[in-house]
Amino acid sequence: MIGRLKEHPLARVGPGLITGVADDDPSGIATYSQAGAQFGLNMLWTMPLCFPLMAALQSMCGRIGRVTGKGLAANIKAFFPPVVLRVVVVLLLAANTLNIAADIAAMGEVAELVTSVNRHLATVGFTLATLILQVFVPYHRYVSFLKWLTLSLLAYAAVLFMVHVPWSEVALRTVWPKLPLNSDTATMAVAIFGTTISPYLFFWQASEEVEDMKGVPSLLEEATQSDRELRRLRWDTWSGMFYSDLTSYFIILATAVTLHVEGVTNIETAAQAASALRPLAGDFAFVLFAAGILGVGLIGVPVLAGSAAYALAETMGWQEGLELKANDARGFYGIIAVSILVALVIQYLPISPMKALFWSAVINGVVAVPLMVVVIMLASSRTVMGPFTSGRPIIILGWIATALMAGASIMMLFPS
Repeated sequence: MIGRLKEHPLARVGPGLITGVADDDPSGIATYSQAGAQFGLNMLWTMPLCFPLMAALQSMCGRIGRVTGKGLAANIKAFFPPVVLRVVVVLLLAANTLNIAADIAAMGEVAELVTSVNRHLATVGFTLATLILQVFVPYHRYVSFLKWLTLSLLAYAAVLFMVHVPWSEVALRTVWPKLPLNSDTATMAVAIFGTTISPYLFFWQASEEVEDMKGVPSLLEEATQSDRELRRLRWDTWSGMFYSDLTSYFIILATAVTLHVEGVTNIETAAQAASALRPLAGDFAFVLFAAGILGVGLIGVPVLAGSAAYALAETMGWQEGLELKANDARGFYGIIAVSILVALVIQYLPISPMKALFWSAVINGVVAVPLMVVVIMLASSRTVMGPFTSGRPIIILGWIATALMAGASIMMLFPS
């Protein structure tokens, strides 16, 4: 039985798939749903634009981890002044905790819609489940669970089979949108780019490449397998980001051809999107949409907590890794526990999940641009990467993504 499980197709997939799916967490689903509800088909163009940019950044992060055998924070610590890493990690911790709060709130709300279980009880249940899995289940087993959960994103493609989709119009608006050039359009574009290219994914991808090495030397230490490993990394990252990006496209499309068409143009949470879909597309479409939210939430929360733990543990020089037992990496697992439990406490404070999500987006916008510059500098540095620096096309895409995010961040912080 174990041998058969090891041979299943997902066993060959690496960190790229999980990272990509974590990008479509419940807070991301809320953003994409609002884009479809408010603008119809006219925000579909953002996804083809985002795909190569997010894939380039994530491939650089994965490459840094595999080549050096160290996570992103450890490389920043060795290459940049200490203040750079400290500022990034503090902001990352704050943003991730607020994002976890928004995600588990959405999961609790969806669970209440589907099962009638009190949302606060459901939230506590999801919180404890993700915490126990991360702390007590070894990485090589836990990651298999996460890989199977990535199939939950297929729910959003399935929804499209239950509603009428004007495919010719979809194709046209993907490349030629009809959009007013005003603050609402700019705000939504900023929200989509900020949701899609997120700092926590950078740390997670690099660290999971290190986890997957399982004691294998880094490429700087042993280069005999470099061609095969770098090909594997490219395929894994680009396919994972494509899966993520295509799903985001489907979410925008599904809400555009249902909610927008019926005049529902304001969606604040992922659960609200699922609830609004029910009378328009039927109970089965509602259940599929809701199941997708729960599935990706169970991936997104561990990735958010884990990325913060990797970053802070590497900054402090603590033992870190999901393969280690809790007693061997108390600081690392302590960060995971604190960030998830603080996020749970936020549910019972007079802070709305949407406010938490807003401030998470603001902090991500502040930290994303300088961190992207740091990633590009690391990936293109021979001092760090030796002969395995990222290629010129990837570096160019990285700088384009950085310029786009810089503009988005400025518009977000100074909308006037």
